[in-house]
Formats: sequence, C-alpha cells, structure tokens
Amino acid sequence: MSSSLPLLVQSDGTLLLDGRHSGYEEVLEVLRPVAELGKRPGHLHTYRMTPVSLWNAAAAGETADSVIANLRRYARYGLPSSVEREIRERMDSFGRFRLVNRPEGLFLSADLPERLRMAYDWPEVVRCFASSPANNEVLVAVEPAMRGALKSALAARGCPIVDEAGYRSGGALSVAFREVSASGKPVKLRAYQREAADAFLARDGIGGGSGVAVLPCGAGKTWVGMAAMVRLGCETLILTPNTMSVSQWIRELLENTTLTEGDIGEYTGTSKQVRPVTVATYQVLTHRRSRSEGYPHWKLFEGRDWGLIVYDEVHLLPAPVFRMTAELQATRRLGLTATLVREDGREMDVFALIGPKTYELSWKRSEREGWIAEASCKEVRVPMADSAIRQYREAPPRARHRIAGENPAKAEVLRRLLARHEGSPTLIIGQYLNQLRRLAEELGLPLVTGEMPHEERRRLFDLFNRGDIGTLIVSKVANFAVDLPDASVAIQVSGSYGSRQEEAQRLGRILRPKPSGGPASFYTLVSEGTDEVEFARNRGRFLVEQGYEYAVDAWQPDAPGGSEGVSV
Repeated sequence: MSSSLPLLVQSDGTLLLDGRHSGYEEVLEVLRPVAELGKRPGHLHTYRMTPVSLWNAAAAGETADSVIANLRRYARYGLPSSVEREIRERMDSFGRFRLVNRPEGLFLSADLPERLRMAYDWPEVVRCFASSPANNEVLVAVEPAMRGALKSALAARGCPIVDEAGYRSGGALSVAFREVSASGKPVKLRAYQREAADAFLARDGIGGGSGVAVLPCGAGKTWVGMAAMVRLGCETLILTPNTMSVSQWIRELLENTTLTEGDIGEYTGTSKQVRPVTVATYQVLTHRRSRSEGYPHWKLFEGRDWGLIVYDEVHLLPAPVFRMTAELQATRRLGLTATLVREDGREMDVFALIGPKTYELSWKRSEREGWIAEASCKEVRVPMADSAIRQYREAPPRARHRIAGENPAKAEVLRRLLARHEGSPTLIIGQYLNQLRRLAEELGLPLVTGEMPHEERRRLFDLFNRGDIGTLIVSKVANFAVDLPDASVAIQVSGSYGSRQEEAQRLGRILRPKPSGGPASFYTLVSEGTDEVEFARNRGRFLVEQGYEYAVDAWQPDAPGGSEGVSV
C-alpha cells in the first residue's frame, strides 16, 4: 500500500483516479475495459464499474482475478473486500448459463442444477422454456422463437447468457474486395479493421458471430462490416440511422467490392428495394401510421434469407428494433459504433441482443498510429447580457437550456474564432434551427439542415470537400455519416443537453487525417452561469475517458489590448 499510487477505491465501488499523477495514462488503460467515467470534478476523475462493463470484460477473456490484481496494483489504500466480492460475483455470473444446440433442439444449460431451479422461479424466464427441468438436470428445452427474450430476461436478472447455439448460414452471396477501387486506389484493410472482423467471427458457430465493434469516428467502421460480409459470403441486411448513411454505405460497397448496383437495394422512405445486400434506415423500420397498428416494414427481416445483420451506430438503436432483434437471434449480428454509451441506459439490451463488445480501438491509439487526426478540445465560457440572464432566470426549467444555447453573445465569439482559423475548412454545428438560420444570415454562410433535400445537402457537401466552400453551418445532421474528410475545425454553438454520444460524433466530423498532418480543433461555446456548463461537462465525459483533455477558457471581450481571452 503506497500513498503515491494514483487510484482510490471506495467501499461503494467508486474509483477515483488522480489526473495529475504520472501514472494516469497507465491506469486509464486498465480502467477503460472495466469501468465508465462518471464525472470529472477537478483533478479527480470518478469511475464506476457496471454489470455490463464487467460482463464485457469477461466476454473479452478477462477474469475476476486479473481485474482485481490490476486494481490492487494501483490502489492507494488497497481494495475493499466489498468491491472485490462485487467484481467476482458480476464476472463469475458470465457463463453460468449457456444456450446450446442439440439434435433435439435448443437448450439452456446451467452450471449447477440449483441455478436452473432458481431460474424456473422467474415468470419472464419460464415463459421461454419448452419443457420443465427435472430436479437434478442442468438442461431445459427452450422455444427457438424465445431465444432473444430469454437472453434479455436473464441479463436483467444479473445472469447473462453465453450464446453457443450457432447461426444459420443465410443465402449465399458472391462478393469479394476489389484489388483496386473504382476510383483507382488500392483496396486494403487496415490492421485494426481486420482484427475487428476476426474478433467478431472468432469461434464462429460456438460463441462468435454476434457482438459489437467499437472504433473511433473516422476510423472506418464501414470497412469492418464489409469485411465480415465478404468473409461470410452471405446475404446481408445493413441498418443505419439515416438516408445519408444509406448513401455512404452503398457508395463504399460499389467502390470497394465486386458487388454491382443490381446486388444492392436501398430501403428508405423513398425507395423499397430488397436485394441480396439491402441498406435500410432505422426510421423506415419503425414507421407506422398509429400506435394501434403494427410496423408494416418489419417484413423486411423476412424478405430474404439474411445471414448477417449489420447495425450501424448501434448506440442509436430504437426500442422497437430491439424487439425485432430479439426474434432474430439465429442470424449473425454485428454492431458498429464509436461509443457504447446510450443516454437511455439500454446498454444491457445491446449486450444481450446484439452481443458483447468483441473489439475496441481506443481513440488515442488510433491517433498515435495516424489513422485519425490529433485534436485539441476547448470549452469557451461566454457571458450572457443582463437582459438575457433575467430572461433565463425567469424562464421555467425546461426552457432555460434553449435560452442558454441561443445566447446572442456567442455570435461574436464565433466571428473571432472563424477569423483565427481563416482558411481552415470549418463546421459550425448547433441544435436550434432558429439560431443557425440567424447565424447563416449574419455571416453569409450556407446552412445544411435535415429539412433540406438530400440532393442539395450532397451538393453542398461536395462543394465543401472540393474547397469551394470554406465554412458550413450544419444542424444535427452533422452528428452522423457526414463525409467531410478535410474538415479541421468544428465550433459547437449549442448541443443536446448532456449527450455524450453527440459530443463524440461531432468531434468525429473533424478527425480524418489532414493532408497537412496538422491537428484538428474542436470548440464548444457554453453560456457562463447556466445549466449549459454542467451539460457540457457531462457531454465531454466520454472523450475525457478516451484521453482527450478539455481546456476551459472564459471569454473576455473587454480584455486589455482588445484580446477576447480565447487562446487557440
């Protein structure tokens, strides 16, 4: 035990990491696989271990002994026995139940007969069984259609299932990577993209074939999905957050694989093509005319003999798609995301129904290896005028966030930052359309919103990529699948409360490596003295956990010498 060690472990399981300690980065690598960053008050960063984070560690091959040994190595005052018991209980619970296929059908296997008898006391579990277990049996038959429901039910009871029941092959698909892309570039997977595909398919038919690959924005998650599809050679359904993502997937498939336009279908609000490889949006799948009606487009899941379903941006998976996925457990499922954080707290559903985390590439490793650009992150605190402060204080709580987000004083800060980065491709990103329209008019800049026709959005993005437009103002459509490889500055003028997903996605818009090799700059404008300060702190938690430092500057328009007080 040494007072010089960087980690303090409290009896309630809270982990406090000293950000000033020379061993900070080393301990961060130990904590990242097993814990989540909760908050960052000053130099002490607060982490917590969750059932899902510990199950993911167990699925990756970590043991309770290895996790406990690592924590003991860095714990300043040792490891409380209550924390050690919690780690052992959570991690040892992984694998107590397994799903297995036998000639006579699908079975749930338990490590002990009493474990199975315990499960039989839970109504939501029993309804999934096709028979009753005998007194000393460790096997019980399961209704195949209830495979997903059983996994969800036992995970909610703290007993995650290891699914070893295997998967159907799906319809055969003749597909390979091209040697040279349609635009004349060599087609080659990066080492980590191959590693991610290998990890997903490891022990396929036993425990592989379902899981989530976590890679930074800009690291090429699409390539992992294409690699899995090529390796499996099966008909594939790809689900994405929006129509821009659909277009990007189709473009990448045609550019880099031997698939033709006749092989690929688009299933969106405007097109309903079902082909051997079909790319659809979550929105079209969850569309229905009224709550009393079913989901008419769920038939897409039965439209072909899918051997693989790819869930792009799986952290955005809508609740109805979880229900669909529960019925598709015999189909291989690959989730792709930059962050497993879900603001709705449904990480356990992702674990149970899509699969455990099978691969993770840290943002800083990707940066060190040159796959994404270096980035500096800065929060700029902007005072509000007296009249705006009065309006903010007198407003009901639900209205205050918008008033703070639309703080008119942010416009001058924005002008100064644009002047500082003149000549650098820049995105201005915001939450509120009225604010963005006002800034577009004042600054004479083009604005891209979700209301804009897809073709016009694509035209403006192409102009930006060619350098004909130097700055774009972009609404929430910038959060996902905006392919702007040369963008090097992002200025966030307003955001969605404390969404960590959004912060990661918005930073990701500027992380493609730059031709000059220079760093990217990410600014968040925050109204001083408002709830935006706390929300911004929460939004930045995920990136802090990834190793990014957030500097905080106060805007000082009347500073001596005319300096505005923002260092860049």
